[in-house]
Parts: sequence; structure tokens; C-alpha cells
Amino acid sequence: MTATALAHDVGLTLAPCHRRLREMESNGVIRGYRVEVDPAKVGLGFEALVFVTLKDRSNLKGFEQEVAGIGQVIDAQRLFGEPDFLLRVMAEDLPAYQRFYDDVLVGLPGVEKLTSTIVMKHVKTGGRLPL
Repeated sequence: MTATALAHDVGLTLAPCHRRLREMESNGVIRGYRVEVDPAKVGLGFEALVFVTLKDRSNLKGFEQEVAGIGQVIDAQRLFGEPDFLLRVMAEDLPAYQRFYDDVLVGLPGVEKLTSTIVMKHVKTGGRLPL
């Protein structure tokens, strides 16, 4: 949405709207802006959710640091209980994912168990905070 449209929607003129946006950006309320890319149109039409269980907590930081640097892992959440992590992984296709699984995922620090499930369809994406 443009700043002009936002100003209209919230009942402000453009200048105060810009000022409030800059204030929210500097305070960290607005963390950034992004572009949504269609994964299939850039050759990444395969998506898997990977549940990761670690052997123990001694490799926790090493695992997190290594995962943070892997481009094909587009989301990573640490979970309470088991499994320990949920990774969202993008690949070209199933054979490319299998290579990534064999060459990268199984070698991550402390991995005891990996369970993958393939994303069939996105029902809802880009959810926003209920504000």
C-alpha cells in the first residue's frame, strides 16, 4: 500500500503519516519491507517442512548458527518439546531436495532424527498480525 493510501485509510494527511511511519521504523515496530517472489517462477517449486530432533542440547547453538547460513532453509523455528526445530526448505524438485537432505541436513551438528513432509498446497500465506 502506498503512503498516500495509508494516510487516507487512517485519516491523516501525507506528512504526518510519513512522520509516524519513520517513527515506527526507528522504534523497530516496523522491521522492514519485502517483495514476494513466486518460488515456482524462479525454479524453486518444491517445498518441504523438516522436523529436526537433536541428540542433546550440546549442539544447539552450532545447529542454529549453521542453519541460519543455509539459503535453502527459508524459515527455522525452535520448538518446545520434540521435535526441537521446524525448518522450511525450498528446492527445485524432489531429486534436488533429496540431494540437499543427504548432503546438508543429515550433516548438521547434533542431528539425531529428521522427518520431512512435502507441502502440497498453500492455503494461506503472508499472514499479518491481528492488529
